[in-house]
Amino acid sequence: MRASAEPKPTTDTKPIVKTGADLLVEALIDQKVETIFGYPGGAVLPIYDALYRAEGSFDHVLPRHEQGGIHAAEGYARVSRKPTVVIGTSGPGATNLITGIADAMMDSLPLVVFTGQVAKSVIGTDAFQESDVMGITTPITKHNYQVQDLEDLPRIVNEAFHIASTGRPGPVVVDIPKDISATVYEKDVQSEFHLPGYQPTIKPNPLQINKLREALLIAKKPVVLTGAGILHAGGSEALKQFVENYDVPVTSTLLGLGAFPGDHHRFLGMAGMHGTYAANMALYECDLLINIGGRFDDRLTGNLKHFAPNARVAHIDIDPAEIGKNVPTEIPIVSDAKRAIDKLNELEPAALDHQEWMEKLENNKQNYPLWHNESEDVILPQYLLRKVHQFTKGEAVVTTDVGQHQMWAAQYYTFNRPDRWVTSGGLGTMGFGFPAAIGAQIAAKDSTVVAIVGDGGFQMTMQEMSLLQERGLPVKILIVNNQALGMVRQWQEKFYDERYSHSIIETQPDFVKLAEAYGLHGYKMESVQEIDEKLDAILNNDKPAIIDCRVVQLENVYPMIAPGKGSHEMIGVMKP
Repeated sequence: MRASAEPKPTTDTKPIVKTGADLLVEALIDQKVETIFGYPGGAVLPIYDALYRAEGSFDHVLPRHEQGGIHAAEGYARVSRKPTVVIGTSGPGATNLITGIADAMMDSLPLVVFTGQVAKSVIGTDAFQESDVMGITTPITKHNYQVQDLEDLPRIVNEAFHIASTGRPGPVVVDIPKDISATVYEKDVQSEFHLPGYQPTIKPNPLQINKLREALLIAKKPVVLTGAGILHAGGSEALKQFVENYDVPVTSTLLGLGAFPGDHHRFLGMAGMHGTYAANMALYECDLLINIGGRFDDRLTGNLKHFAPNARVAHIDIDPAEIGKNVPTEIPIVSDAKRAIDKLNELEPAALDHQEWMEKLENNKQNYPLWHNESEDVILPQYLLRKVHQFTKGEAVVTTDVGQHQMWAAQYYTFNRPDRWVTSGGLGTMGFGFPAAIGAQIAAKDSTVVAIVGDGGFQMTMQEMSLLQERGLPVKILIVNNQALGMVRQWQEKFYDERYSHSIIETQPDFVKLAEAYGLHGYKMESVQEIDEKLDAILNNDKPAIIDCRVVQLENVYPMIAPGKGSHEMIGVMKP
């Protein structure tokens, strides 16, 4: 008789022994963590064993590369506004997370990253799969820890979540030696914490709020610049009330899109290197600039010598280090953005004397709109993005990689609601858009999620298609395929005499067959007619899809502020 291959049930009743890894899992449960993005390996095996014992407590997402996992966590954090957990093993597992940690730091995303580490006894000996996680991540985290004593672990976990999600959000790394997570504990461990040196200012100074209101009442040319800080603070409705109380114009940073309705009659569009003429000229000519929750980074300002040269600058930001860092600020307000706007809204509004200014801005919007070439045959990328907006009714969560397609999406997909726009701003990370869409879809289960990617960036993290196959996530991957590294090629055309050094990529995989290899639907579109006839149905179903859209290769993003130029010196403003 053939022996059964089925394992026999055991009657052993061994007592359950709790380890440091169990302490970690219990702390995560206490923090109400629902989703974990992680990749197992030797140094985190005790942690994964504890996760096995806690089956059902978390939705664990297994990426196919740690970088894809942390970008997915960023998408989840951006849409959910929750601190999000990432786990990676020691050595290469940890170093594969570095790009995502740096990206989250630049864009203020609350991640709590747990890295495995070799045992304490061999740290510093170049042990197998050892890396100096503390040294590597110190410049790119809000804070980092290496656990030295098991009894400190619950407190450190609670501190990490608190630091990541309060003040200006950001990533916190907790490096856990394997012997800490494997050690058995037998007594109660305290988890309370007290951080006297970490007390972020979240309430505005009333005197500064009054000073800003007084400046607003005498301004002839005010403008509001919105940043991602408004979104992190949940201040969109308060902002809309403030703008309508005072009837002031609004422009936005790249990451601030959606903080104010894009179809509102007082919205001027995105500002910066590829911002609208109306927005950039408003920043150049204003006499009062109110920045709420945005950084004055170089892609926004252009040449600082020409940025808002005649303006009094008010800057509301929860991070005092950002105020006055790049642009001299007359009215600094350190505060949570929503709390500051709420205080402004509590004051009695008054009519402003700025009719001439508002008429000029409206004329700029009408006379110098975004424009692009037209074709009834080949696909212009701007046309494609307008159609995506039309077919999704502007309600999709849109994620992007970095490059031309990112700027076209920012320009032509009008965001009227917060938390619909997920992109890599400060670090400019290729390979971000598709895995970020996975995290966004997990966070926003009932939303249409469209990953707008370039053919270059998509190939950096396309292995995460396994997650669409595995989970049936209905993410739509729209490849804006110009067979080039588009933004690099544009810069080479404009500033390097058309020397296209390694920016044209003629050899590509067959993306339709690649989709089929992952059990997904793949489509290739090469004409306007195909876009018009097929794209709507593909975007509006509950199946994942890859859509390879072949667009004009030499199309450029306009307007553009060239390097070293001011915001008033845009090129490509109007069609010749």
